[in-house]
Formats: sequence, structure tokens, C-alpha cells
Amino acid sequence: MSLSIFSRKWAFNPARNLISALTFIVFLIFDFVDTILCVLYHYVDGFIEGQASPCYCQKREKQDKSSGDEYDKECELSETLYGRKNVFREMGFLGFGRKWENSQKSGGGEMVNRWSDCRCETCLSWLNDGEHKLHVFVREPSQATTKDWQGKSAENVIFLHGFLSSSRFWTETVFPNLSDPIKRNYRLFAVDLLGFGRSPKPRDCLYTLKDHLEMIEKCVIFPFQLNSFHLVAHSMGCVIAIALAEKHLKSVKSITLVAPPYFPSKDGGGLKVLEKLAAKRLWPPISFGSSVMSWYEHLGRCVCLFVCRNHRTWERILRLLTRKRDLHFMFMDFTRHTHHSAWHSMHNVICGGVESMENYLEFLSKAGVKICVVQGDQDQVIPLECSYNIKAKAPNAEVSIIKNANHSSVIVSREKEFTKFLERTWASLTHTGAGTEE
Repeated sequence: MSLSIFSRKWAFNPARNLISALTFIVFLIFDFVDTILCVLYHYVDGFIEGQASPCYCQKREKQDKSSGDEYDKECELSETLYGRKNVFREMGFLGFGRKWENSQKSGGGEMVNRWSDCRCETCLSWLNDGEHKLHVFVREPSQATTKDWQGKSAENVIFLHGFLSSSRFWTETVFPNLSDPIKRNYRLFAVDLLGFGRSPKPRDCLYTLKDHLEMIEKCVIFPFQLNSFHLVAHSMGCVIAIALAEKHLKSVKSITLVAPPYFPSKDGGGLKVLEKLAAKRLWPPISFGSSVMSWYEHLGRCVCLFVCRNHRTWERILRLLTRKRDLHFMFMDFTRHTHHSAWHSMHNVICGGVESMENYLEFLSKAGVKICVVQGDQDQVIPLECSYNIKAKAPNAEVSIIKNANHSSVIVSREKEFTKFLERTWASLTHTGAGTEE
């Protein structure tokens, strides 16, 4: 009986079963290749840098609570870093195991980029700062002081970009379309998150949610003494924005989340999130690329070695082909990271942040913080259910689904409409809507 049912299913879905079989074979090959690359990079890193770089190919070792800071750092790591399944790794292929080792440092004790990372002036500009500081584009009010025409202090807005992006995602879209009243009365901060754009990409950092929050506080909130602010975030930046708002609950006035990657804890932990956001699929291409870069540490490093390390070459080729001197900012931002910064941010922020987001949203909702969610109905990166998940957890959230818009075009091709939406959101709140953080 069961055999006949199986036969009917196969007969009714031959194409689907063929794709499933092909997908299994392709990713089985990737499992094998990634295992071989693990061995290869171990020896190449050791030969070039003196010591092999650490990776996550062995099973996670339990840390003793008495170890202090090391234990705390381990707790901040996402389960997806060690929990990703690889058939050949599970079999103990070649008997190869990997332990954490100290990477080679520069003369000043600062971690330098890997040999496989780009070493151009732009990518290493952060090393000249002396200390790690985020690159922050600040647009001051158009008046000489930070007071508006009624004598009130100008309001502050912090913009956080998404994965493989930078502050230009906002400065090239929203900022040019702001109305005069907003330009006069608002101070805007567009941040290059840690590990992206022109911000530092330290090799000794694990790019946890805590790391990102502390850098935003250190480089924006504390030095500019922001006692109240609005938050606008896209994709991965939404996770950071929600955590930042919860931490500064008395200061945040509104949160605008564009394509937020949020799944309730009942749907599973970080591994379930990884399976939903980066399922192993061959089509569409964006899903295939996402799955390869999210599941395979060493294959992903190969892609970065080929693409990111040679980004200047690709930029020159594209300029010749398009005959354009200024390339689109999204193409430029796509390569301005290291594999180390992107890999850890993907797992420790997007996948690892899912468990804490639920509590954060609950706190924000109870506190009455205005939450606006925007997403395109053609988004192939973040499932549409994520926006409705936020609505279910924070009933006061306002959800807007934009027709015929995808993950980026919800803003990039609708700059004026989105900017007007932001201005209406900010205008709906009085200046006294947020208190001063104690």
C-alpha cells in the first residue's frame, strides 16, 4: 500500500522529485568540497601567515563557566556556526579536527586581515584610525544650530543598513529626497555597521549582536549625547535596531523596520532560522547564493577570495562594459566586507538574534513604542511571514506590504514614496514622546 502511494506521488511530481534529487547531489558535493577546503585552508593559512586560522568544522566544545570572558563570548555565538550539518564532517572524513588557535597579529597587537582579504587603501583605511570607530555619515540640520524655528532641539534619526550593504543605502536614496522641514529640524546618522563599508573589519571580533550594539553606542549615541532618537533599519539592521531600542527604551521614539528577519521562538532556534532564510535550493539564484554562503564556511571564503579580494578589478571591468564612471552604490557595497565579518554577522546576528528578538519586541510593544514594518510582496530574501510575525508579537505595530517590490526595491526604486512615509511617521510623534534615559 505504502509503495503504491509513493509510486503515485513520484508519477504526479516527476519534475519536483528530479529537482530534489539534483539538489541533494549538488549539496552533497558541496559538503565534500567544503571539507577538503577546510584541510587546504588550514595548510595555506599556516604557510602564509605562520599559524592556521580557526574555523567551525569541529563540534563545539563546552566551556567552563569559571573561564569568565571566554565563556561569555561562547554564549554569544550562534548555534548555527557549529550546528550546520555536513555529511563528511559528521563521518569524521580524513580524521581531521580543528581547534581554536591564535591568529597572527601585527606589530601593534592588532589583528590584521587575512591574506585572502583585500588590502587596498579603502579596505584598510580603518587601520589608520588608531582605535576602532564606525564610519558614520552625519547630516546636521540646515540651520546654524541644532534648534528648530520653535526653539526645540533638533530630533535625531539613526539609520542601519542590511547585510552586505553600507550607509550609502540611505544616503543615496532617502537623504536626497528629504523635505526642507526635515532638513531643518532633524539630525541624521547613517552608520556603516561593524565589518561593512568603511567601518573596521577586525579579525579578532566575532561580530555578535552585542559587538554591534556597543560600537553604535560608542560611535553614535554616547559621543553625540542622543537622549532621544528614531530608528530606521533594513534587513539585518532590523535585528540590531530592535535590540538597540530595547536597550535604550526610554530614548527611542519610533522604529521603522524594512524587511525584518524575525521568526518566533516556537518555530525553532537559530538552525531553523537558517533553514528558512537560506534553505538549500538551486533556484532562484539569490537563494542558491545565500545557501552556499551561509552553510559552507570555506566555499564562502573562496567566493570572497575571488570576488571581494579583487573588487577593484571587477569595478574596472564593469566601468569599461557600462561606460559609466560612477557605479551603482549597491554593487560597490556588495564587496566591501571580509568573509570573516560577513560570515559571523550572518550567523551571530541574523540567526543567533532570533531568540532575543521575541523578548525585545514584547518589551517595546508594552512600552508603547511606535513600530512600523514595511516589506515588498515580491521579497525573495526575507519571507513575508516575518512582517506578520512582528504584528502578532507587537499588536501595535503598523505593517505595510508594498506591491511589486522586492527586498531592495521596496526602497531603492521608491525613494520618494518611502521618504514621505518616514516623514509622516516622525511627524505623527511629538517631540516630548520619548523620555530621557537615566
